Formats: sequence, C-alpha cells, structure tokens
Amino acid sequence: MTSHRSRRALVGVASFSIVGLALAGCSSDSGGGGGGDADVEIEGDFSGETLSVAATWSGGEQANFEKVLAAFEEATGAKVEYTSFGDNGATYLQGQIEGGTPPSVAIIGQPALMQQLATDGHLAPLSEETLATVEENYSQDWVDLGTVDGDTYGVWFKAANKSTVWYNADIYDEAGASEPETWEEFLEQLQIVSDAGYAGIAVGADVGWPLTDWFENVYLRVAGGEKYDQLTNHEIPWTDDSVRDTLEVLAELFGSDVLLPGGDQLGFPESVSAVFGAEPEAGTVYEGDFVAGNIAELGTSTVGENALLYDFPSVDGSEPAVVGGGDVAVSFDDGEAADALMRFLASPEAAEVWIPSGGLTSPNQGVDTSIYPDDISRQIAESLTEAETFRFDMSDLTPSAFGGTPGQGFWQEMISFYQNPDDVEGAMERLEAAASDAY
Repeated sequence: MTSHRSRRALVGVASFSIVGLALAGCSSDSGGGGGGDADVEIEGDFSGETLSVAATWSGGEQANFEKVLAAFEEATGAKVEYTSFGDNGATYLQGQIEGGTPPSVAIIGQPALMQQLATDGHLAPLSEETLATVEENYSQDWVDLGTVDGDTYGVWFKAANKSTVWYNADIYDEAGASEPETWEEFLEQLQIVSDAGYAGIAVGADVGWPLTDWFENVYLRVAGGEKYDQLTNHEIPWTDDSVRDTLEVLAELFGSDVLLPGGDQLGFPESVSAVFGAEPEAGTVYEGDFVAGNIAELGTSTVGENALLYDFPSVDGSEPAVVGGGDVAVSFDDGEAADALMRFLASPEAAEVWIPSGGLTSPNQGVDTSIYPDDISRQIAESLTEAETFRFDMSDLTPSAFGGTPGQGFWQEMISFYQNPDDVEGAMERLEAAASDAY
C-alpha cells in the first residue's frame, strides 16, 4: 500500500501537471475492461501531429495500453497509431528501419536490441527533461539498464519479477510451515513440508531455463550486482569463486530429499500443477510472477487465497534483490511530440491508467501501489520497486548460443548440475567452456 508519490517532482518546460486521476473498474482481468482515465495537462499543443507506436502487446494487453495512449492523446491533441509486432520485434523494426519508416516509439523486451539500435544510431536519446523524469521515478539500476555509452535512451514501462516463490497455503498450514526470509530458513521450511508427507518443492528441470533462473537469483545474492554484470558479460570466467559459491548453495537444495522426484523429467507447467493442481504432491514452486497465470489456468487453486508467495530468500545476509525482465520504450523520433510521449510513459500517471485492470507491474517508484487490483499483484510490485538491487535476467543478456538454446550452454549445463549436484567443479568447467565458445 506504500505510495512514493511524495518523492516525485516532474520538471521541465513541457512537464506534466496532473489535475485529476479517476481510476475505476479494478478487475484482476487483464483484458480490456475497466481501466483508468487520466486527465493530464501538458504544456505544448501537438494537435495535427501523428505518432506511431509499436510493441509486442495484443489482445487484452493491447487494449489496456491503448488506454494509456488515449490519455496522452486527450492531453496533447496528438494522434497515436498503435501496431502490435507480436514476438517479431527485432525483425519488424529492422524492416521498418530499412524502409525508412521506423515507428516514433517502440516498446521492446530485449536490452540487447535497444543497445544495438542505439549503437547503430537509430535511437534518439532522452531529452534533459525526460531524463530528469526518469531519474526521479526509477531506481538507478533501471536508469542504467536504459543507458548505452553514457546516453540514456530507454523508459522501462513494464516489468517482470522473477524472484517470487509460490506456495500452497493449505499444505503449509497442514504441515505447520511458514514463510522464510533466509536460505537456511527456506530449506528448513521445505523439510517441514516434506516431513508432512509432501515434497517440499517441485522443480521443473526438463528444459533448463527455470534452472538458470535459480542460478541467477542465488548468484545475485551471493556475489552482488557488480559481479553479476561481470559474469553476464563474461568479464570473469565461470570458474570464478563466486560461481563455485553459488553452485554450492544450490547443491544444498538440489542434493536434498525435499525435491519432488523426477524433476529432470518435469516441465515447468507440470511443476506448478504439482503444487496447485487437484491432487498436489508438493508445497512449493519457484518461478516468476507469471506463475499466477499458470495457477489460474489450472482452476483448482486461487491466487491470493491458497496460492500465495514470498520473496526469494536472502543468502548470507544479502539485501533485497530482484531478478526480472521488462519492456522498454525507445524513440526513433527526436521531435517534441515523441519526446513528450516518452516523458509521459516515464510518469507514474501513465502506468496508473493500466494498473487497475491487471496485467501490468510497473518499475516506476512513483506509482501509488494502493491501486493494484489485488494483494498479490501489489506484493509483487512493491518487492520489485523496493529492492536494493535489480538485475535483468542473465540468460537473456548472453549470446543465445550460451543462454537461450535448448540442449546446450547454460540451459544444458544447469540440467546436468541438477542431476549431479556434487560435481561443482565439473559444472564450472563445462559452463566456462560453453561460454568461451559462445562469446
């Protein structure tokens, strides 16, 4: 319920003055129904100007984002045309650039794509006024994620929290388990659940990407943000002591008897159903905030009632940290109208149009979190914005041959380590060999 609104002071000649904010229809449905309407005054009339915006969102997400764009249109007189490029953002944008018709603003989910577009000279850096708005409303980690070679290009509009641990409250209550805060407490509670006749935790390890998320969360807490960046860029080897320390922490879990057997044959969706299905076998599953959607699809548990979550546990006294992802707005247009749209997207009010309808977690610290449609989405958002450290999913930042290909690299070596957690040294050597080949 915390509001950070008092910390905000939007500045600049073309800054935004909010004269009213009516937020209605707080449905958890992420479809187009019931959103917010913002009355926004922006100095400068952009009537007669047309901006084009492209993003991945379609369906209900598109409908909700179009409400955000409609608030900007109403405030400025500009017309905004939206295009969904689905999962083909890089291909779509390259084609538009080659044809001389890039969108005014695009919202993309890959920091590497933003970096490449900026390096190639296709993007307009944020104006001083817009950068001031970003710096006022976002933590430095998010500002840094939008910066390339000293210039800031990105406004992170949507985020994903991949540091959430989900548990079946009915099973925890039956077993007498409670929400842990530290890694030691985490293992203890999983053992309590296991002693009650359930597996403590289900891990979907048949493909590998959930295991890379396990590694990234533990590594961020063991090694810290600076080492995380170095390992991501392969500036330190995977034989570094920080990798060893992380694998040894994971080995405590992967080598224990609290795991649901057969995890290396279990897909991620099946790991969720093992906890929240009609006949649950385990009490806990780790993965990002998108687990809520998997639970809803099962239809046998209810998020916020018996399907609850806690933050990924602290390791050796580490401060709150989040690994996640997000969607960043970038501008191909250095005109005043496009800059005004970027500044609007950096304001809390833009996110507050969408948030009550569900389906948006904002990294903007200025957002009034009381408007999230339920306690779980509010908890996810607050753990994200209040984290001491945020880092983007490591595997998404590495070459795809290492971090994003089934059967090889990071994915495969984490499966091998899950199957044989005693072989820490061998895992390190194989990871380093795979990284050396890919970078």
